[in-house]
Amino acid sequence: MTMTNTQNNNPLHGQTLEKIVTQLAEHYGWEELGKRINIRCFKEEPSVKSSLKFLRKTPWAREKVEQLFVEML
Repeated sequence: MTMTNTQNNNPLHGQTLEKIVTQLAEHYGWEELGKRINIRCFKEEPSVKSSLKFLRKTPWAREKVEQLFVEML
């Protein structure tokens, strides 16, 4: 299997973290997002900017966000 085929099967390929968070917030709303992924940046004064700052420094949280995004697709 070539690298191209691997990336074609990866739903996260070509998606920025900002795009992922924005789409999740639009789809679920911040309140539901905070229920599904229990992190403060989704519960207290949520914003894309604050979420990105936290998620870029916290691999386990980013993994949960990416997993929820794949499930949403």
